[in-house]
Amino acid sequence: MSSSITRRRFLAISGSITVAGSTTAQSAFSKAEPIIDIHQHQGYKGRTREQFLAHQRMMGVTTTVILPSARAFDRSEDGSRLNPDRAKNGSNSNARALATEHPGEFVRFANELPTISAGLKTIEQNLQSGAIGIGESKFEIDCDSPHIERLAELAQTFKVPILLHFQHGKYNQKIHQFHRILKKYPKVNFIGHAQTWWGNIDRNHQQTVMYPKGKVTPGGITDRLLSEYPNVYGDLSAGSGNNSLKRDEEHARGFLQRHQHKLLFGSDCNDTVGSGPRCVGARTIGLIRQLSASKSIERKILYENAQQLLKLNPTR
Repeated sequence: MSSSITRRRFLAISGSITVAGSTTAQSAFSKAEPIIDIHQHQGYKGRTREQFLAHQRMMGVTTTVILPSARAFDRSEDGSRLNPDRAKNGSNSNARALATEHPGEFVRFANELPTISAGLKTIEQNLQSGAIGIGESKFEIDCDSPHIERLAELAQTFKVPILLHFQHGKYNQKIHQFHRILKKYPKVNFIGHAQTWWGNIDRNHQQTVMYPKGKVTPGGITDRLLSEYPNVYGDLSAGSGNNSLKRDEEHARGFLQRHQHKLLFGSDCNDTVGSGPRCVGARTIGLIRQLSASKSIERKILYENAQQLLKLNPTR
């Protein structure tokens, strides 16, 4: 290869970091440095499949994990769907179809209401048909309840991880008791996500605050769980993950270094573009690159940790 071609490729790759909106540059960067997005949804806020595909590719994501919806999502008090189209678009079957149509670029988890036998059976059937994880499990139960134990037993049988949404007073409650599950199921890998998970990097976190601001005091519940239990990981997706990095960048640098083997990039983003200030996924990729103390740490969080956890074939 000539030196001029090598230089052009270098410029294209470098430009993808700084030139937002350049599809060619972003594509070149993706091939050089693959990214796994651990957290995405189909039909999110009405986003079309075409917009979704373009969004992921613009971010430079080479493999996306699709997290299906479940019958407990988007329900009003009378049990009817608040958004039937989202439930349809985000189904287990639609996730399977997308992963089948785009092998390697999309993989899927299985999800359903774990409080009923039919829900657990649906998860089992989808694991049998190729789903590689369980989640996003986002239900109004305690995080150490018998329902979580049933999910853990399924995960243990199929040797797949579980992704949990922690939200105080709502979903997977009582995070201070989660260590009981981690101890009981040491062979099951759990991925923590959402407001209460990321708020609790701070030892002084007030549980009712969803998006805390200001300096972080190390040693919070999440910090300790990541340090003390080899079977727990952190999903940096959504506004909550992004906020955990930007609220105290000095702390974030140490946190990323300390837990470099346990953190996973996710977007959980409903943007339709994949770049710019409205795309939380693109912003989080930028923060991970900015705050990682080394290139090695950056690559672990953006790709290697998820690749190993999900047992995916290396992109290159």
